[in-house]
Amino acid sequence: MENINTMKIGILGTLGVVGSIIANLLGGWDMALRTLVLFMAVDYITGLIVAGVFKKSHKSESGALESEIGWKCLSKKGVTLLIVLVSVQLDLITGTEVIRDAVIIAYSINEAISIIENVGLMGMYIPPVIVKAIELLKNKEGENDD
Repeated sequence: MENINTMKIGILGTLGVVGSIIANLLGGWDMALRTLVLFMAVDYITGLIVAGVFKKSHKSESGALESEIGWKCLSKKGVTLLIVLVSVQLDLITGTEVIRDAVIIAYSINEAISIIENVGLMGMYIPPVIVKAIELLKNKEGENDD
């Protein structure tokens, strides 16, 4: 029994050290990073619910869960964190604290929009002001792509 407790402490300690290193590389575990990670988790979970329960996902032909699409979504979220890592380094070489925050805010907004879209696919009520705001953001985004 004592070996199990020792192993448990070792594993949790290792995870704590690794988590601290990752958080430090991402500019610190502040409100901005916590918000982004939380939004990413909520978006992934609501996406799983849309595909697994409601079978209305726009990411698969059948609308149902597909492991390959799940891995792609997780990969994209991982790359998002890599871009935050790059933005931290850019802040360090420019002597600012603006780039990381701007990147995190942009990705947090994108995650929030995706969460609201998932909620809509579930058939839940979305206040009209939020629907209009999303349409406005999408239209502006489309104008920039041209």
